[in-house]
Amino acid sequence: MSNKSLGNPFDAESSLAHTASCVCAVCKSELQSGEGLSDRDRQILMERQISDQESVRHTSSSAATETFGSSEDMMDRVVENAIVRGVFGHNDASRRNFIRLVGGGTLAAALGTMIPMDKVKAAVKDAIGPLEKTKLKVGFVPITCATPIIMAQPMGFYAKYGLDVDVIKTAGWAVARDKSLNGEYDASHMLTPMPLAMSMGAGSTATPYIMPAVENINGQAIVLHNKHKDKRNPKDWKGFKFGVPFDYSMHNFLLRYYVAEHGIDPDKDIQIRVVPPPEMVANLRAGNLDGYLSPDPFNQRAVFEKIGFLHVLTKDIWEGHPCCAFACSEKFSTEMPNTYAALFKAIVDATHYSHKAENRAEIAKAISPKNYLNQPEVVVKQVLTGRYVDGIENKVQDVPDRIDFDPFPWHSMAVWILTQMKRWGYVEGDIDYKGIAERVYVAAETGQVMRNLGYTPPESTYKNYTIMGKEFDYNKPEEYINSFAIKRV
Repeated sequence: MSNKSLGNPFDAESSLAHTASCVCAVCKSELQSGEGLSDRDRQILMERQISDQESVRHTSSSAATETFGSSEDMMDRVVENAIVRGVFGHNDASRRNFIRLVGGGTLAAALGTMIPMDKVKAAVKDAIGPLEKTKLKVGFVPITCATPIIMAQPMGFYAKYGLDVDVIKTAGWAVARDKSLNGEYDASHMLTPMPLAMSMGAGSTATPYIMPAVENINGQAIVLHNKHKDKRNPKDWKGFKFGVPFDYSMHNFLLRYYVAEHGIDPDKDIQIRVVPPPEMVANLRAGNLDGYLSPDPFNQRAVFEKIGFLHVLTKDIWEGHPCCAFACSEKFSTEMPNTYAALFKAIVDATHYSHKAENRAEIAKAISPKNYLNQPEVVVKQVLTGRYVDGIENKVQDVPDRIDFDPFPWHSMAVWILTQMKRWGYVEGDIDYKGIAERVYVAAETGQVMRNLGYTPPESTYKNYTIMGKEFDYNKPEEYINSFAIKRV
């Protein structure tokens, strides 16, 4: 997909957001081909076609038709976009209405009297240096956990930092891992345990990976088939078949933790199968699964399809637990430091934007179409806003933090994940818990990027957690593992 967010910010007909009403050349081309559009957006775009196309075509400086002469030209446009976006609070409709009222030249002149554009552009170029590469491929699995990675494309956060990012829908986590390892992806949406496992050689060849940012916290659920509404006590689940999206996932470890705390051995009393998230609902409908611990929107989709119900949100197992992440190889970060830094900033910026409740409905609209989540907007909106029906009594629940977004990669989160990998036999032997955590989860870098962008990072990188009433002390990982009655080690 072309980068569609570096439009001329002083042109009222140049969309910087590319919503359903955009009439730029790229969006019109996608309308004709059907690429990336929901049926509803296709209908809206067709209704809004303007007969006199010449009157609304972009000028030669519009990103939809423009080929930048150099990376410096692109950076100049990035600065202009960032400043104008900031002035209008990222509200593209307000920007376009204002320009129609007073004219783009007037806006440019007014900003020029307040902001020394040339000096700002020069300072930005000096600060970040030339990008080694501007066209990137970033993989994502189509789930709401990937919200910042996905929305950063249509909502202009990659373009803000001079990047042309193709976000590529990926079938599942094994594919995401393999395409990352073989260099097809520059970076990828991953599960928080994956960079740890990949760096240690658990499940794949050992390759140094880093995790600059957590994508989401909370945001998962245990779903059961409707036929099990009378079996809300996990002690009644012996013989059940459950799906999780990947072995090295918080879903797997949280499900194992949850059932074990209820006296159910996850390796003996139930079956746990790896099922790609997009296939969860179909397997539940077919009776291949009794339930699953899955990412959304597939938990809410089961309710929407009247197939399953939400037994428990994972936030009620561990409030604030991490789930998905933005990760890349250590090689990418060292060989392309300026590009890596720009991508890092875009992700952190987009994650903080996603954190704000007032932005969730807008984001749901941006990420629901076919080329992203390919889900009904109402389903995605229920997940992101936390106003949803749980499928039990069909009452509307109001849980604003059902899913949240916080980029800080706590080292203590990594230590907890490592204890569960050892508890269930995914890794063996002595583990340098803090050493691995601090090498893979680059919290110090994340904190610095957050500060540079005006956000406030935590003062520490470690803290203890209470999970289902049991305290986890990050200083005593082996004691923690040995405290469990059900374990493999």
